[in-house]
Amino acid sequence: MDKNEPVIQVSHLTKKYKLYSHNRDRVIDALGLSRKPHYTEHLALDDVSLSIGKGETVGIIGTNGSGKSTILKIITGVLSPTSGTVKVNGRISALLELGAGFNMEYNGIENIYLNGTMIGFSEKEIEERMDAILSFADIGEYIYQPVKMYSSGMFMRLAFAVAINIDPEILIVDEALAVGDVFFQAKCFHKFEEFKKAGKTVLFVSHDLSSISRYCDRVILLNQGHKLGEGSPKKMIDIYKQVLVGQYHPDGEEEQDIDAQTQSVSANPDVLEYGSRKAKITEFAILDDHGNVNSTIMKGSRCSIRMKVAFQEDVKAPIFAFTIKNKYGVEITGTNTMFEKAFLEPVKKGDVKVITFTQKVDLQGGEYLISLGVTGYEGEKFTVYHRLYDVMNMTVVSNKNTVGYYDMNSAVTITDG
Repeated sequence: MDKNEPVIQVSHLTKKYKLYSHNRDRVIDALGLSRKPHYTEHLALDDVSLSIGKGETVGIIGTNGSGKSTILKIITGVLSPTSGTVKVNGRISALLELGAGFNMEYNGIENIYLNGTMIGFSEKEIEERMDAILSFADIGEYIYQPVKMYSSGMFMRLAFAVAINIDPEILIVDEALAVGDVFFQAKCFHKFEEFKKAGKTVLFVSHDLSSISRYCDRVILLNQGHKLGEGSPKKMIDIYKQVLVGQYHPDGEEEQDIDAQTQSVSANPDVLEYGSRKAKITEFAILDDHGNVNSTIMKGSRCSIRMKVAFQEDVKAPIFAFTIKNKYGVEITGTNTMFEKAFLEPVKKGDVKVITFTQKVDLQGGEYLISLGVTGYEGEKFTVYHRLYDVMNMTVVSNKNTVGYYDMNSAVTITDG
């Protein structure tokens, strides 16, 4: 095969599904008992074309229902397209969904033979790879138990171990790494690196934007069955973040008033709020380094946390604050206008203030919760006027995580002794 020849070539791919309201409508349609259609059509993919080169690691991202899993299933032959063509040049190993290709009544060993045989290996070839598969899966004596007894993590360890140890030229993975602990995920991504060095091709779908950013040479962005674009991970993730909050404008019109921002934020429906209500936080948002409302922030970039506060009473010296917790509830960082010596003025009833905290984000990649507050002192007494706990979610996307909660941005120098 020519080195520059694509190993996967998808041309004008379209996939339509028939959606039925009742099972009887499906039967009527299948038997041709009515000339009137009893279904509605759903267009899962609409004229999508893409090309994957030998040795590339390519990610596919997009919102739920964008067609990501559908296109992988068509590439691997699990589904047939409504129209369009797919050409694959190389042996594929695929992890499409938990349970695919496994018999739940068989034990782990039996399922290894079953999967290997389905791919086209002889019993001897499977036996030659058995030690490598068992070592990678690392599930101990459970390998002799029926897989219906496995946890989802154990199941995926075995499935991934089989998939990567059958010498595929193309590895296709659909969200499989969302299952399993961090050590297993690290082992899987190390295997990705080995695949790349060996000139093999990896195509994977993931909602983990940090993994997409870290491991992909190129990213394809799908939305509602259409291909919005393809390019560098950073460029496609930036566009995806705009899509997530309904702010993607191909013509470049991206400005948005703060009055509309709260509707675009992933607000917590079960937020804990309390206070005397002399002041009320009426709107809030996270803005990325382009000034767009966005709850997904690239590590190392600048972001702003903004809130609008309406005052119901005179307040002598309000203090505006935010804190950031990790998903386990540990407070990581935060600040307020008193610490920053940014605002120490009285306000009147009817006043409205917009407060913006802007900072560089050096937090490790992950999920965080943001709390907001307006407090102050009335004489010697500390008073909460309005506080919103864990009101917003912020996702930090990183292509390099260090130890702990934040990155010290160390510079490394190594010289001969």
